[in-house]
Amino acid sequence: MTTDIPALPVLSTPQPRLLLGSTEDVLGAVPYLVGFHPADSLIVIGLKGRPPRGRLHLTVRWDLPLPSPGLGQIITLLRKERIGQVIVIGYGPGPLVTPAVDAALTLLRRGDITIVDALRVENGRYWSYICSRADCCPADGTPYEQEANVIAAEATVHGLVALPDRETLQRSLDPVGGTARLAMRQATARVTEELRGRLAGCADLEGFAAEFVADGVARVRAAIAAYAHGERLDDEQVARLGLDLAVIRIRDEAWALATEDTRDVHRRLWQDLTRRLEPRFVPPAAALLGVAAWCDGDSALAGIAVIRACEVDPGYSMANLLMHALHHLLPPHVLRERMPSPEELDQEMGSPRTGWLFPMIALLEEPEAPAG
Repeated sequence: MTTDIPALPVLSTPQPRLLLGSTEDVLGAVPYLVGFHPADSLIVIGLKGRPPRGRLHLTVRWDLPLPSPGLGQIITLLRKERIGQVIVIGYGPGPLVTPAVDAALTLLRRGDITIVDALRVENGRYWSYICSRADCCPADGTPYEQEANVIAAEATVHGLVALPDRETLQRSLDPVGGTARLAMRQATARVTEELRGRLAGCADLEGFAAEFVADGVARVRAAIAAYAHGERLDDEQVARLGLDLAVIRIRDEAWALATEDTRDVHRRLWQDLTRRLEPRFVPPAAALLGVAAWCDGDSALAGIAVIRACEVDPGYSMANLLMHALHHLLPPHVLRERMPSPEELDQEMGSPRTGWLFPMIALLEEPEAPAG
């Protein structure tokens, strides 16, 4: 997959209270905090409490080499979260890692942030940029256990997952292929043809808009309920929901229903749709997945979902809003607090009208992909 969108920094705010009492604890926790075993990465861990045993509060990861504008809003974020101490870790060879760590240390010291340690990690060994004592920090690095440690076990118990690498996480959003793709393409063709016919014979577009929005909202709620019970939509249901989500009022219903108690359900639902929908229908589902993942502290998945949405439609506003939040390391509550409830959506947007359907109609007018 290629994209012109720059790599996004990843801000993770895990729920489990992992106590990190040693360097090995920190390194054991990192893959679970970012969702995968990092490579060519710079990571800043924000701690609350007194070193060396601090309570992990947030983790930020950048790809290396650092993209412009580099470390961005990290000092603003740390101050906003009232974090006064950090651990900086660079993953990769010295020539790649050291300039990034140096830049981070300079910025953090200027911001009066306490640096508990600064490390470089490569091939199962770590080096400290802070300690120069040969008895505890040998020149050839200190080996550490990458998998079997107490912190890794604790993170697993809390439901955190560490994939082998970022590419594995990216592949989790790859479109389905083979017979599954062919079946989805055929279902989409049936649903779109049916809807074209209904629109062609419709004498009351305002009435049609009201009916379509009401049915779409009901389908969104039914889909969420189905995935909450471990069920899965069939291809035709997925195709209909893909068309529904092109209407902003219906998409925002789904957004508003993503509460703290239902984020896991929303992640499974929108990830499934992102993989199964025909490409032109993907942006709303991918953006909804991005928001659900972001609010769940998984900004790595959120960033990949945003890129999927923007690859299809670079101007998709919801994806660009989330991308802005990720670029500027904003915490999820910033957007969550601004999102109205379903009842408030009705008050703010008023009665359904024909103009709401234009994005959906535009999708109907695009040529279908070949069935074979």
